Amino acid sequence: MRIALILEYDGTNFCGWQTQPSGCAVQDALDRALTQIAAHPIETQCAGRTDAGVHALGQVVHFDTTASRPLSAWVRGVNTLLPRSIAVRSARVVADSFHARYRATARRYSYLLLNRPERPGLFHNYVGWHHRKLDGDAMRNASRQLIGTHDFSAFRAAECQARTPVKTMQKIEIEHHGDMFVFHFVADAFLHHMVRNIVGCLVKVGTGSRPEEWIRDVLDGRQRERGAPTFAASGLYLTGVEYDPHWGVPAPTSAAPVLLQHIAALSVP
Repeated sequence: MRIALILEYDGTNFCGWQTQPSGCAVQDALDRALTQIAAHPIETQCAGRTDAGVHALGQVVHFDTTASRPLSAWVRGVNTLLPRSIAVRSARVVADSFHARYRATARRYSYLLLNRPERPGLFHNYVGWHHRKLDGDAMRNASRQLIGTHDFSAFRAAECQARTPVKTMQKIEIEHHGDMFVFHFVADAFLHHMVRNIVGCLVKVGTGSRPEEWIRDVLDGRQRERGAPTFAASGLYLTGVEYDPHWGVPAPTSAAPVLLQHIAALSVP
């Protein structure tokens, strides 16, 4: 039997999603808890392998089990065994042909960026930061050049293991709440560090140190060194994963952007 879970986690104290020999990853904690409930070894597969310090509001995973358990055991039962910074939100029985990663049609990421002269204190684990004033309209204009199907090699980390750098960016939205910018990205898939590198380039445009058209030059150049530095992991959130409805996996919750807006509002004096 194959089970799909939706979970959220605070990535601050984890070394990323993917299992590590030291057992420091989100996957390690989840697999240990699931193994206890199933009474046999469990290994999960996720929709998006988040980095150290990156958070998730709608990560999707699947696993196979021979154990017969009520769905509540895979939610409330597993949650009693997880660290407080990880929580399973829902569980569904899915077809054996479902795969959390390969059946996904789109991923949604958001980035919270505090824009004020002083660095964050209370929210330093949950936002990125830039000290110079940013022009939101300039960043929005620049971001439109990334919409569509492109080779995103210029925004790809050197250690990225994706088979192809060609991805389809479906949507980029940039909200402004006081001292906080909230960037929303939707694409069929993302490369390693892709969102954080795009945010870095948009910030260059937002400060006026690069023109809006520079983003297109970076994209077309396909060379990482032509872009901007990678922004901090702390501001990045995997907010949801989309699938064809016939798989029965709930669509990304509309509460995710609201939660991010709430964090943004709280961090503004």
